[in-house]
Amino acid sequence: MDTTIENARPSDARGIQTVFYKTWLDTYPNEQYGITRDDVEDRYKEAFTTRLVKRENQIQNLPPNHRFFVARDRGSVTGVCHAIVHNDRNELQAIYVLPEYQGKGIGKMLWERALNFFDPRKDIYVKVAVYNQKAIGFYKRFGFQETGKTFSDERFRMKSGALIPELELVFSRSI
Repeated sequence: MDTTIENARPSDARGIQTVFYKTWLDTYPNEQYGITRDDVEDRYKEAFTTRLVKRENQIQNLPPNHRFFVARDRGSVTGVCHAIVHNDRNELQAIYVLPEYQGKGIGKMLWERALNFFDPRKDIYVKVAVYNQKAIGFYKRFGFQETGKTFSDERFRMKSGALIPELELVFSRSI
């Protein structure tokens, strides 16, 4: 494996969307919460081309407080990280790694790159699906702790009507 972490380019949009799609299919279907594989498929099939154009434009016009990082293995995008520095906090919007590349240190590499981008005076927040124990464990290994807050964001309403519930974690910079 020859993985590098780089700033995303607009031409990475297809690779980024593919990482999101494959990791969502692998992660988010959940019987207890009523999230089906069909829900995830539907979320990506209808709007793939639209999302591609939107993602290209987003990367092309990123404000200075946003970064998209990609992990590449032999030229192919294998992981994605989206980081934002807000006035009052840092936000880790996403770290996704293709299922077949998980467990190889790519997520850690993306996290370290985001950590170097973030404002060191501010705490870092991330939201994860409450049932995504793999992600919760990943973040806790780096020192994140649960804040006790949960969310239901309408952006994650599925075709079936089910909603992915989220849990907030924080990486505290305070001493």
